[in-house]
Formats: sequence, structure tokens, C-alpha cells
Amino acid sequence: MTVVLNGSKLTIEDVVNVARNGSEVAVSDDSWERIEKCRNMIQVKIDSHEIMYGVTTGIGEFSEVVLDSEQLEDFQKFLIYSHAAGIGEPLDGEVVRAAMCGRVNVHCNGNSGGRPLITEKLIQCLNAGITPVCAEIGSVGACGDLSPMSQMAMTLMGEGDAFYGGELMPSIEALKLCGIEPLILQARDGLALINGSNMLTGMAALTLHDADLWIKTHDIATAMTLEALNANMIPYDAKLHELRGFKGSMETAENLRMLIEGSKIMEQKGKKVQDAYSLRSTPQVAGSLRDALKYARSQVEIELNGVGDNPIFVPEESRVITGANFQGTPVALPMEMVGTGLSMVAVLSERRLNRLTNPALSSGLPPFLTEKPGLHSGLMVAQYTACALVAETRILSHPAANQSIPAAADQEDFVSMGMTTTQKTKKILDNCFGVLAIEMIAAAQALDIRGIQPSPVISAVLSCIREKIPHLDDDRPLFTDNDVMKELLLSGKLVELVSEMLPKYN
Repeated sequence: MTVVLNGSKLTIEDVVNVARNGSEVAVSDDSWERIEKCRNMIQVKIDSHEIMYGVTTGIGEFSEVVLDSEQLEDFQKFLIYSHAAGIGEPLDGEVVRAAMCGRVNVHCNGNSGGRPLITEKLIQCLNAGITPVCAEIGSVGACGDLSPMSQMAMTLMGEGDAFYGGELMPSIEALKLCGIEPLILQARDGLALINGSNMLTGMAALTLHDADLWIKTHDIATAMTLEALNANMIPYDAKLHELRGFKGSMETAENLRMLIEGSKIMEQKGKKVQDAYSLRSTPQVAGSLRDALKYARSQVEIELNGVGDNPIFVPEESRVITGANFQGTPVALPMEMVGTGLSMVAVLSERRLNRLTNPALSSGLPPFLTEKPGLHSGLMVAQYTACALVAETRILSHPAANQSIPAAADQEDFVSMGMTTTQKTKKILDNCFGVLAIEMIAAAQALDIRGIQPSPVISAVLSCIREKIPHLDDDRPLFTDNDVMKELLLSGKLVELVSEMLPKYN
């Protein structure tokens, strides 16, 4: 599969296919024409010694320093060297590939001013499977992700390190193995490669894709627990949610009704008039996250297809516009909302887990879901682990988007911290998959103990779980079960199974 980029139609799913699934990228013919037209325009300005930020001047606090013609090419090289100033472990390869894809798409708009050759080099490396090593810490999400993007640019230049064929090697070796000539930068090329928030946006796109999987998995876990606790289903009535009007709430309630339809357990007597909030407010709470995810997706896809650069060149008007379209806040703020929403709904999951394991709240289930209490402790300490995960998600939910630390001698005196925001949201999501995994292990154990047939869909889910994780009879170490269950959730197999049985599942 080839993803054809044109600057306007890149989706999160396209990014996932390029970053994770090995899809190649190509650029539309009209995009190449726009890139060439823009470059021709600025070349005229360069030849006439016109002052342009980051082209014929220094950058940041040095924007008032005008470079002579003999300094222009060296400046671009030194720009990349000086900005490759990160620290820490390499970013995930899929994040770097997502950023490279996004940067090519920015160029496709024809407003970045780099030579077509730099876009070609990005495409060649992507399609060859060369992934630059980019340090995970160093971006403040304004003036773009300068530090990691500079390491990306270094690989195109045959400098720094890269991953190729699963091995870490000097970039020059990877280029040689693929028959790619190292890039020699000319005026504007360096800044055209690095001056955008593509790294944080690529990570955000991948995280939102995975968060969509999580919220769909969350409803399956909820349905399992509702059945195990013989919950009152009146709070999931369609009319109730239509009267308030929030789409996410309506979708969540509909999912739960579909999942539980045909359950023999739910025909049992003994239901409470009103269940606890952690059960009956699930559509309202999880639905809010659903709505937040849709908003975040819209913002990220705008950014994926927008011109995030500085300065921006408008060939039709022969204009150079200096501004701040590299600013990461439009992505950072929605991702803060997503991180907070994920941590919030994870609390629901842990509270449902508590109700399954607490004999005072579990509607007749044995303590900690062990049939030999005292001799065995069952899932007692598994709940501790869920608590630890939830506690960390709450800490990580402290906002980063308002934590600006002025940079560049106060020339860049407000930054988005968008990379920090997106990194912590990614970690929150990982924790949330762990919480959900533990709840589903407990719900499966509870359904086994009930011994009454759950709904056809939940029965199929339970069978899939039991192929990986056996029923807990005698106590055994549970860390393996937790990890295996988490991997099952991340694989998407349970959501795929449910979607096949319920085509309308959201």
C-alpha cells in the first residue's frame, strides 16, 4: 500500500499505516509543482540578497544577524548541528516515522521553501526503512520539535545514527546500504526540515489511534463487570441519554446495551434500585472521553495537513510571512484533555474492579474472587496494581501545556511543552490498558464463578480470554496473567471479535 501525500488529505490512519505497517509514501504531481514553485520564488529573493528570517539571517535571538552569501550553506549545516541537542533514549521508531511522514505532507503545501531534494530524501529514507535516532527529550514544542527533528535531518545528511533492518548503525552506513546519497544542505533547507511540531503531532496521531481502541475495549470490560454484578440496566436506556443530548454518552450506552443483549445472568433477580455511580454513570463519564477523542482527532488532523513552519512563503503573492505556525499548543491542549479523560475513565475501571473483589459490594461473589478464601488471596493484590497505575495516571495528568519555560534569551518566551504533553498522555494510555486488563481478568473470573450464561458476545469474549489466561483456582503469580491480558487488549483482537459480531459497535 502507498499513501499518496498532497498536503490536505493525510489522516491518522494513514500515519499509522506509514509508521507501523510499512506503507510507502509518495507525493502527488501537483504537490511537486507547488514545492518547485515556492523554491523558485525564494531563490530569486536569495539571489537578490533580500533579508528573510532563517534564510539570510540567523534564528531566534540571532534573527537580526544578516548572513552574507558565502555563509548561507554553512549556516544550514551549523543550524542542524546546534539544534541536535537532546538527551535520553531514542524515541520510538514509529514516532519518528510518523514525524517524517507529517513533514513531507507539510512540504506538499508548497509554502516551506526547501528544495524538492530534501522532500525526496525524506521519502527515500521512509520507504527504505531507515529510521533516524532522535533523543526523546529536548523539544519544548515551539519553533517546532527542533531538537529531535534536527537528528532526523542529520540522518539525511549521513550523520548521526539510524535504525535499519532492526540494527542500530551510523546513518551513513544505512544510506549506503540503500543506495541513497547523503544530503548537502543549501539555503533554507535545514529550517524547512526541522521548523514544525511534527514529532509531537506524529506521536499524538498514534496515541489517538490507540486511545480509540482503548475506549472500545473499555465498554467490553464494563459490560463484563455489569453482568458479573447483575447490574440494573435502566441507566443505559437510550431515552435517558437522548434527553441530555451528548453523543458520546448515547454511543456508550448503545454499546453496552448491544454487548449485554441476550444475557441469562441479567435475567436474574436481586438487582438494586440504583447501582453505585461507578456503574450507572459510565455512559456519561466514558462518553465524555469519547467526545474529547473526536475533538482531539479533528485538531491533530488539521495540524497534519496544515503549514507548520516559519517563515511561510506565499509564491502567488511573492510574500514571506514570519509568524508562529510552529507553535504546538493547538495539539498540546487537546492532548491534555485526552490524558485527563483517560485517567478519569481508568478510575471507573478500578472502582468496578473493587466492586468485583470486595465481598461487601459484589452481590454475593466470594472475597477477592477466590473460592477458597483464607487459604488463597485470589485477586486481592492485583487490585493494588490497578491502584498504582491509577495513581500514576493522576500524577501524569498534571498539565504540561501551561508549563512554559522561556527559551532563547526570552526571544521564545512562551512555548507549548507539547512534546511533554503528548509523551505523558502516551504513558497514561499505557497505564490505562493495564488497569483495564486487570478489571477484565477479574470480570472473567467472576463470570466463571457465577456459572450462568452471559450474553453471546460476552461469552465469545470470555472464551477468547480463556485461550490465553486460565481460570484462577489455586493462587499463582499473577504478573504473567496481567501482562498477557494487556497484550491481548493492545492487539485489538477483542474489539475485532466484538465488531464482527456487532457491526454497529462504535
